[in-house]
Amino acid sequence: MTEYEKMLAGLDYDGGDYYINKIKHLAYQAQQRINHAVSVEQAQQELRSLMTLGQGCWITPPFHCEFGRHIEMGEHCFLNMGVTMLDGARITLGRNVMVGPNCQFYTASHSLDYHQRRNWQTMCRPIVVEDDVWIGGSVVIAQGITIGRGAVIAANSTVTRDVEPLTLMAGSPARCIRRLEIGESVEVCGR
Repeated sequence: MTEYEKMLAGLDYDGGDYYINKIKHLAYQAQQRINHAVSVEQAQQELRSLMTLGQGCWITPPFHCEFGRHIEMGEHCFLNMGVTMLDGARITLGRNVMVGPNCQFYTASHSLDYHQRRNWQTMCRPIVVEDDVWIGGSVVIAQGITIGRGAVIAANSTVTRDVEPLTLMAGSPARCIRRLEIGESVEVCGR
């Protein structure tokens, strides 16, 4: 099994692997074109070549990721400027997801044992954001997290455990502030 296959399977892998770094370099080059595009439309076209985007998605540069190819967004998602996605595992956003500026999605983590970290040993777990979620600015989402449909994550929160549908989460680490009523849920219309 290659280091890349180990990464996608959620196993420990060598983060310094040549092939993995080659793919990251291609993504880096695409991000340079995205983040220095002469028009927003040109940036959107480059983004569509980097990742899987549903109809009506909009990403405001600058945007940063490791691979791009492991990111998938449903229809009518919006990412504000400065979003970072460490996509060593899949990052999946459902339909009508809104993400505030400077949010960070981390599928990667490292061992607490410094001997293993010396070799760049890394493990990745996917992140899933279900339909109609609103993530406020500067939120950090840790590896392996699922955020349920219609949830709202308050600005500056750190999400370290799964989020139930229709809940308002806030804090670091994020905790449930209250359940949301259907009438209060965020309905994101197509842009």
